[in-house]
Amino acid sequence: MAIDGLDSLNESPEQVLSLNILSGNLVSGTYCDLSMIKRPINRYDHYHAHVYFDGFSTDKAASLCQKAGELFGVKIGRVHQKPVGPHPCRSCQLAFDKNQFEQLIPWLEKNREDFTVLVHGLTGNDLADHTEHASWLGKPVPLNLLIFD
Repeated sequence: MAIDGLDSLNESPEQVLSLNILSGNLVSGTYCDLSMIKRPINRYDHYHAHVYFDGFSTDKAASLCQKAGELFGVKIGRVHQKPVGPHPCRSCQLAFDKNQFEQLIPWLEKNREDFTVLVHGLTGNDLADHTEHASWLGKPVPLNLLIFD
């Protein structure tokens, strides 16, 4: 796998999951300077936002996503009760376009409470979408990028 910073690792899932994606670079997951988190900017035609939650906040996360769908007409995906794809925990996906971005993202930031939200553009390159085209509302979490091999 050719991702900068991983060639010196044995590339086990545990090693990859111990890294965070920030501003397209891999950094240690032990400390996160919140001022350095890459924030969402409207520069793509289509997007996904993944709301991450745990088993105690499923209903609250589903309600947040449902409200986003009602207010902004975004497409709501399934409420996943286990990790799916590169996502390391339970999640719900919102699909939207550049016209919905300007209203949805500030609303999500204001209403997400303690949820972390991964926002990424859709370019047709899944690895790039989840790394260099990714941004965060809240504290970033490690992604399992090995699925893109």
